[in-house]
Amino acid sequence: MNACERVIVALDVDKKADALNLVRQLRGKVGCFKIGSQLYTAEGPQIVEEIVSLGEKVFLDLKFHDIPNTVEKAARRVCELGVAMFTLHTSGGSKMMKAAVDAVTGCHAAPPALILGVTVLTSLGQEDLAEVGIPVPLPEQVLRLADLARHCGIGGLVASPQEVAAIRARVGSGMKIVTPGIRPSGAGINDQNRIATPTVAIRSGADYLVVGRPITASPDPAGSAERIAAEIAGAI
Repeated sequence: MNACERVIVALDVDKKADALNLVRQLRGKVGCFKIGSQLYTAEGPQIVEEIVSLGEKVFLDLKFHDIPNTVEKAARRVCELGVAMFTLHTSGGSKMMKAAVDAVTGCHAAPPALILGVTVLTSLGQEDLAEVGIPVPLPEQVLRLADLARHCGIGGLVASPQEVAAIRARVGSGMKIVTPGIRPSGAGINDQNRIATPTVAIRSGADYLVVGRPITASPDPAGSAERIAAEIAGAI
């Protein structure tokens, strides 16, 4: 996997036209495009199908968290759309995660979609966990959920840069790690609490880096993507 394939661009826009404009500018310069709740709510599954039809990979980041039967059906539909990756909340428990794994296994897609377990959102800090009744230290909660995901057959994890090294040591090389909260040197923090540069994240053990505004809000998205890929190349 080369450096640019490790870059996932977050298409955090409201309109299909804006998303497709970014896709066309960035084709060949990044490995995947992330569609989250903002764009998916506005445009529905059609935007996924359009990007896939262009020969690009889609990471559908809807963070499923529901009863096992509902998540199984949603995961099956996601596979039918041809996505490369999708997310669910590991806090949904083992029955829910196993249902998603069964759906992907039964879909017979080639290659199968990679399920990514979300441990603790990068916008959350220790005080936020306490507010919702989770008294354990944040790093401990992340590792607990990572272990649960691995035992359920989940193929990857979403983890902030600060937890990547600990997760990699815990789960070994068998799981992929996707890391949001990536900010090149000099970029703004925005609403992410746990951030890092591409170099730090890659050297900590991340496989893929999710980058949003430092690329999509840049006056030169393609150039920004190339600079981030170059930084990754230097860290591999």
